[in-house]
Amino acid sequence: MLYTLHPGPLGDLLLAGPERGVLARISMPGQKGGATVDAGWSRDDEGFRDAQEQLDAYFAGDLEEFELKHATGGTAFRERVWAALDDIPYGSTVTYGGLAEMAGLDRRAVRAVGGAVGANPLTVLHPCHRVVGANGTLTGFAGGLDRKRTLLALEGAVLPAERGREKGGAEQERPVGG
Repeated sequence: MLYTLHPGPLGDLLLAGPERGVLARISMPGQKGGATVDAGWSRDDEGFRDAQEQLDAYFAGDLEEFELKHATGGTAFRERVWAALDDIPYGSTVTYGGLAEMAGLDRRAVRAVGGAVGANPLTVLHPCHRVVGANGTLTGFAGGLDRKRTLLALEGAVLPAERGREKGGAEQERPVGG
């Protein structure tokens, strides 16, 4: 596996893949279940240049959709959910039930969908930060809720629960996948 570290507003992102230009993992420091450099991995700071440039453009607010080769190797179910993540528009959010429908699944599959979202190996690229609780509140994010807020704010997303908080309401947070 090849890898590089790329600095950004979420910390040094670990970018890794089986060959140059093909991503299998993007993770941030302290990410629950995130990838770590294993023995036998080779550092290749030029091998993921396109990913680094696109991430920089995204964090600068100049890119809304990534066009990167990736090979995640998930189960058919997980790949289906991760593909549905890619269909959530920039600056928008969807509930786990809504994501289930987007993936062609029954809305009642929210727990299984949440598990797939939580196992997303390409955070930011597959925008799991755009998935919220049924009532619009922020729910668990493997990189932490502060980073989820950072990503949603970068995209200009306004959550119903956040609007309520601005009016003095209390936001409730509960960990779910993703």
